[in-house]
Amino acid sequence: MRKNDINSIEIARIAGVSRSTVSRVINNYPNVPQATREKVMQVIDRYGYSPNFSARIMTGMKTLTIGLFLISPEAIHDTLTHALISDVIESASSRGYYVLTHIIRSTEDMEAVRKVKDTFYQRRIDGGIFIGAANHEPFIEELIAKGFVAGIVDQHLEGRLEPNRVICNFDNKLGMKQGVDYLVGLGHRNIAFIAGDPLRCSGPERLKAFQDAMAAHGLKVNPNWVLPSDFSERSGYESTARWLQSIPDLPTAIFACNDSVAFGALRALNEAGLRVPDDISLMGFDDHLLSSRIQPALTTIRVNFSEMIDMLTRQVIETIEDETQMFKKYVGTAELVIRDSCRKV
Repeated sequence: MRKNDINSIEIARIAGVSRSTVSRVINNYPNVPQATREKVMQVIDRYGYSPNFSARIMTGMKTLTIGLFLISPEAIHDTLTHALISDVIESASSRGYYVLTHIIRSTEDMEAVRKVKDTFYQRRIDGGIFIGAANHEPFIEELIAKGFVAGIVDQHLEGRLEPNRVICNFDNKLGMKQGVDYLVGLGHRNIAFIAGDPLRCSGPERLKAFQDAMAAHGLKVNPNWVLPSDFSERSGYESTARWLQSIPDLPTAIFACNDSVAFGALRALNEAGLRVPDDISLMGFDDHLLSSRIQPALTTIRVNFSEMIDMLTRQVIETIEDETQMFKKYVGTAELVIRDSCRKV
């Protein structure tokens, strides 16, 4: 018999066990005696047996694979995103799962969205993790409505508590409060804010948290000092460059919605001949891997991305393996990191 002709029935016959025992060994069920497991595995290794993928799906077995879907209109070069991908793979691998990765350039591309949905419909994966999605992304909501397990970074939809929805969010309120408190403690009263993508959960959340933190100190937010961005370095640069050309008076500090945006703002400020922090203070949010290495090193709000992604991946896998579980939401930590980009006034 050729190795590639063997099936689970033959493996069971040669090992002297039932076919169901072979299935339990392949799927690493705990209720198999060690001696039996070793006997079956010796036969599997001898014949190079690999269970048929399509057959596994038809019998309802798990693929032991999760999808990682990054929604990004631009090429991914930043170290933070690469670290997130690595964290998902590390976390899934440690739990015996593979990761299928895919980039979605635009959710308006119906063909691209259809292919992602087909990945779920064809049971090529047991569940998916989405990073960079709008707060309400129709095709993700469709997948959840059909019962597929979806883990989403940065989402809040009131009343949506489906057991197959797994959410991992930032503590935007605490982070923005820590940042504003620190700037006010340095004597800043005139603080600009570079807001994030209004379609993403953290965009409006961080703006609202900034406004609330300012109000708690009795400070008004100048609408002319609220700049738009989409969380990218490019948008931080372009928005700040345009703003500098149009405003008569500068604030004493800028609070950027994330570190990538702060990097772009720093470049625009430098090109305009403004020195950070001598002429204007600059603060970020996230604690990007490069934030401690730029000049000046960026004061920011640290987010423990590795912890967040590990928790999200673990909870997605737990939900895949136990469909009776309830809705899960994890909120990451926020911690002020003081470096060199802010000064007293």
